[in-house]
Parts: sequence; structure tokens; C-alpha cells
Amino acid sequence: MKIALLAAEKYIFTPEEHNDFLWAVAGSPWGLLAIWLALINLTTFCAFGLDKWKAKRKAKKESVRRVPEKTLFLLAALGGSVGALLGMRAFHHKTLHKTFRFGIPLILALQIILPFGLWLYFAVIR
Repeated sequence: MKIALLAAEKYIFTPEEHNDFLWAVAGSPWGLLAIWLALINLTTFCAFGLDKWKAKRKAKKESVRRVPEKTLFLLAALGGSVGALLGMRAFHHKTLHKTFRFGIPLILALQIILPFGLWLYFAVIR
């Protein structure tokens, strides 16, 4: 960035040839968190779709390796619980399994309650 001096003695920052928007978004912790959550949720959604596609192929007696349930839960626990819920609903996949029907919403609830509880403790109570 170049610093330009205006006549009124105010400094302004003017961007050079490259785009500083990406640095502003990716350089902040909230921007990095937003990028991470978008990527992990998209990955989790696609993993549920891939596993459903493979399940249909396996039903036709084709040799296919499915996505392990541990992997689907791990993706949800790493921040992709919204993508997991959307994938379950969109692909009608793993909706009859009690571990998924109750486990994925529980992970999402913990991912919402835990940061709120930490904020409440450090900002209000402490």
C-alpha cells in the first residue's frame, strides 16, 4: 500500500496493483474462521453425497469402498456439522442411524454452546 498525503494533512492508504481485500479477509482471525467453516462444511456436505452415491453403487453389487462413519463424524466435529446436517437432509443419507440422527445435532449444539459459554465466562462472569 502506498501512503498519499492530502492537502488537508490527512493520510490515506491507496492500494497498489494487487487486491488487498483477500489479505484483509484472510489476515484476520474471523476471516480465517469463516474461510475454514465454509471449506469444512462444503467438504462434509460432499462427503455425505459421495457416501450416498457409493452406497447406491454397492447395492448394485459393485465393488466400492464407502466413506467410514468415523470420517463423517470427524468432519462434523472439525466444524462441518452444518454441512453434515444439510448433507443428511439433501441426500437422505444416514437419517435412520440413531448415532447420526442424534449425534450430528449434538455436535452442532456443542459447537454453538461451547464458544458462547467461553465468551460468557471470560467477558461477563470473570
